[in-house]
Amino acid sequence: MRLRNVKHAEKKINNYPEYIISISRNERYLLNNAFKDRQPLVIEIGSGKGQFCHTLAKQHPEWNVLAIEKFDSVIIRALEKVLVEPLKNLYLVRMDAEQLGDCLHPHSIDKIFLNFSDPWPKARHEKRRLTHANFLAKYEKLLVENGRIEFKTDNRMLFEYSLMSMNAYGMIFHDISLDLHKDPVKGNIMTEFEERFSKQGPIYKIIASF
Repeated sequence: MRLRNVKHAEKKINNYPEYIISISRNERYLLNNAFKDRQPLVIEIGSGKGQFCHTLAKQHPEWNVLAIEKFDSVIIRALEKVLVEPLKNLYLVRMDAEQLGDCLHPHSIDKIFLNFSDPWPKARHEKRRLTHANFLAKYEKLLVENGRIEFKTDNRMLFEYSLMSMNAYGMIFHDISLDLHKDPVKGNIMTEFEERFSKQGPIYKIIASF
């Protein structure tokens, strides 16, 4: 999906360091120190326009939430939500997920959420998929013992690929849903994308750990 350019997005992002952390490609920043309150830390990778992460942080004040997004054109929409209703347990982070291992303590994350990640359908782009073995290795180093990954997608190919990738890595599956919105799921937080496209087909979900 082509992203629309948002005029002056970078300038606005840079004006609110109290809500959004920008980490350049070669920069090192310890995200574990972002919050004043020490409590369980969870991350959403590819937070988009921020509905999921904002709702998650609001529903779970006992968690610190880091919302990772690299595109200015969408993270600016998440910032707009935060400006309307700031939450002390939520930080937006503008960075590439490739850098996570350099910006977080090992085994310091309780949960990782992957919501409607780019499927990168071409075979030559397989390593860019957020459930590729290279990324799973990063997550394993970041998660606490028994920490979980929660993955949602509407893309059947990515869902099947992710199942095979996680299984080949030796992960433990706690829940697999072939149609999330038809299953009795308590506390499902929808993203903007999920609200828009869930009526067009099933939403798939995996909950797994290492």
